[in-house]
Amino acid sequence: RINIDSKEEGKGLKKQTYLCTWNQALTLVHSILAVIDLLTMGESRQMVAMAEKIRTALLTAGDVYLLSTFRLPPKQGGVLFGLYSRRDNTRWLEASIVGKINKVLVRYQREDGKVHAVNLQQVSLADGRTHTVLLRLRGPSRPSPSLQLYVDCKLGDQHAGLPALAPIPPAEVDGLEVRTGQKVYLRLQVSRKRFCFEKIFGTRLEAGTRWKVSIKKRDVPVKEMSLIRNTIMECQVCGEWEGLGRALGMATVVPPGPFPSPCFRGVDCMEVYEYPGYRCGPCPPGLQGNGTHCTDINECAHADPCFPGSKCINTVPGFHCEACPQGYKGTQVSGVGIDYARASKQVCNDVDECNDGNNGGCDPNSICTNTVGSFKCGPCRSGFLGNQSQGCLPARACQSPAHNPCHVHAHCLFERNGAVSCSCNIGWAGNGNVCGPDTDIDGYPDQALPCMDNNKHCKQDNCLLTPNSGQEDADNDGVGDQCDDDADGDGIKNVEDNCRLFPNKDQQNSDTDSFGDACDNCPNVANNDQKDTDSNGEGDACDNDVDGDGIPNGLDNCLKVPNPLQTDRDEDGVGDACDSCPEMSNPTQTDADSDLVGDVCDTNEDSDGDGHQDTKDNCPQLPNSSQLDSDNDGQGDECDGDDDNDGIPDYVPPGPDNCRLVPNPNQKDSDGNGVGDVCEDDFDNDAVADPLDVCPESAEVTLTDFRAYQTVVLDPEGDAQIDPNWVVLNQGMEIVQTMNSDPGLAVGYTAFNGVDFEGTFHVNTVTDDDYAGFLFSYQDSGRFYVVMWKQTEQTYWQATPFRAVAQPGLHIVSHAWWDETKRVLKQAQTGQFSRKWANATNQGLVYCFIIYLNLKKE
Repeated sequence: RINIDSKEEGKGLKKQTYLCTWNQALTLVHSILAVIDLLTMGESRQMVAMAEKIRTALLTAGDVYLLSTFRLPPKQGGVLFGLYSRRDNTRWLEASIVGKINKVLVRYQREDGKVHAVNLQQVSLADGRTHTVLLRLRGPSRPSPSLQLYVDCKLGDQHAGLPALAPIPPAEVDGLEVRTGQKVYLRLQVSRKRFCFEKIFGTRLEAGTRWKVSIKKRDVPVKEMSLIRNTIMECQVCGEWEGLGRALGMATVVPPGPFPSPCFRGVDCMEVYEYPGYRCGPCPPGLQGNGTHCTDINECAHADPCFPGSKCINTVPGFHCEACPQGYKGTQVSGVGIDYARASKQVCNDVDECNDGNNGGCDPNSICTNTVGSFKCGPCRSGFLGNQSQGCLPARACQSPAHNPCHVHAHCLFERNGAVSCSCNIGWAGNGNVCGPDTDIDGYPDQALPCMDNNKHCKQDNCLLTPNSGQEDADNDGVGDQCDDDADGDGIKNVEDNCRLFPNKDQQNSDTDSFGDACDNCPNVANNDQKDTDSNGEGDACDNDVDGDGIPNGLDNCLKVPNPLQTDRDEDGVGDACDSCPEMSNPTQTDADSDLVGDVCDTNEDSDGDGHQDTKDNCPQLPNSSQLDSDNDGQGDECDGDDDNDGIPDYVPPGPDNCRLVPNPNQKDSDGNGVGDVCEDDFDNDAVADPLDVCPESAEVTLTDFRAYQTVVLDPEGDAQIDPNWVVLNQGMEIVQTMNSDPGLAVGYTAFNGVDFEGTFHVNTVTDDDYAGFLFSYQDSGRFYVVMWKQTEQTYWQATPFRAVAQPGLHIVSHAWWDETKRVLKQAQTGQFSRKWANATNQGLVYCFIIYLNLKKE
């Protein structure tokens, strides 16, 4: 064992660079040590002598080492050592630091004349800290030399089997230049840089014992040799560079095997000049101590990082949490250190098992209730009977020995999917399971009901005797507008208020119509109809763009129908969007029978009598008033054998199609109820569930809506009375005629096939006693049915063209006449003759089909 005095060597850090080479034999090692201080080069003569030594070493030495200690600013770099030709700048050997990408680049001239580059990776040298670097070139004159890089007592990278170095010809010596990066000296902050060659000889003792080394120095300053050995000893102090001694041919200075580090495993060991010659860094994350001794920190005990119910497992170092408990989902947290554990607590969220696509594992037709961390299976859904063990099967009847879901004044509604719902009978209101009296038959009970508020039909009616299905209450006083004599609460009675639903005590009215400025959509232009086609709050009478399509009224070829493209195929000045004959010129748009087909193209040929002439009918031989075409193939559903065009016939084999309006070629029906999965709850696929859809077999109609309608004036002659006027309430579900008028109709634009229509018909018998009613099967102004009612008998005040007498009761009238000769039903005349509809003599409910056989005076 050799003790080397290292005093002063770590303090007066000379900015010197040394080169050493090593020659060794097998048993007896002989070597010549040559140390070259690269930073002391001055004159050219010294450069030539130094270059010759280096050239000779590269040809004869077994190993060559470049040893340097330096400090480099972050991401900086430079040449550590280079041997070049002044004549053609040939790079014979060069070692440089590339700080930006943390590597040492070694380049040299190969025997074939090309430059070979070796990248030594995984080194971090440009970080502003002092590092000791040893670069070993092993066998520089051999066919396959190798390179090893040691950084701070640790092997950083190595490459073996490299291409041979080209020998430097003797004639090149005078032209060689040695560069040591002195131009970037301040940047490199070199402390020690040396190449060394030494002649050392020693003998090996018996196996298992120490090596004995005798070192003989020739022409080498003691201080330089001490500095080199100190570098080795510094590494040996920390016990992490056992191979460095062997790399320098001095493996015998330590016992065989690794030298134990005084610091804890994984802790940096740093050499210092105070006793005991080293300092240990901080303990690794997750451990605590002085660096020499480190113990584990129990993050589970100090930070409680895991979710309740998830076990925290302490490890050395760190911790990890087990998976979230059953019924929860989240991440499996793991980490090191108390700070991390406190900032990264495990989060587990409740899993909604009922929404897993399998109803939580409960019966598909039962109620699954999610709970925190779990769930529970409940009873069968409404319309199904059974239990979780036997299954829930569709209940096809409202009453069974153990089940009667509906109120005594309610009836069953069978849904397509087999579910059963309840609906209160006429005169009763509620959710069907609970019903209460409904005097005005508007769908709201006279008294509040103890049931869940199903679409507000369990709340008390705010107008007990006047139907108001929308329960409008402008002044929020609890009394509905329809029965509130001061609906807006401004202190002015409705009969005198020019804004019945808007408070305006001043009753200011800038124009001459009947609406005050507070509610007038054209306050400076008289417009009693308050028509607002584009619903922008500005009445048509004062709106420069009535239909809101961006085209001013004066330029718009469809004033009341949006058509920004202004398409006009027949060039009659009327856009296609509103042209009653888009392919035939008819600038006057005359339509005598009010069937929305202009006279010039109205053939009145309707083979199937569905109100659509043959040229426009998508099923000309089968009645289909709705003209529904679900697959848009130009053929109406009524005459299309495959309405959804999915390859499954609607009614014949291999059908019938279990989703007639929605494509489903696989016909999947998970619950086997005869309705395909894709249309289970929405048969027409219009995004409105069937129980809420007023037309579950038509995607074009989802709600009752009177807001868009065609006004048909049946007596356009004379001005004895005004034309009819209607107000639409409750988002289109309620329509009210507000004043006495000539006969007229409000006809919706939506056509239906066969439908069951249910509603409340209310007549105010106090202020007037004219006919009122509703119509159906409207085809044109001379062909329709009407249901109308009158309270008392009344004789029409004019005797021409004949004296008409109105009979009390309910009348169902066909407005048409039968041509016995041609055996066809022909339209009745409008005008003054339309006043002479009924002459029923029976009191009460009267079904009276009046057929006009002639129009002679009675």
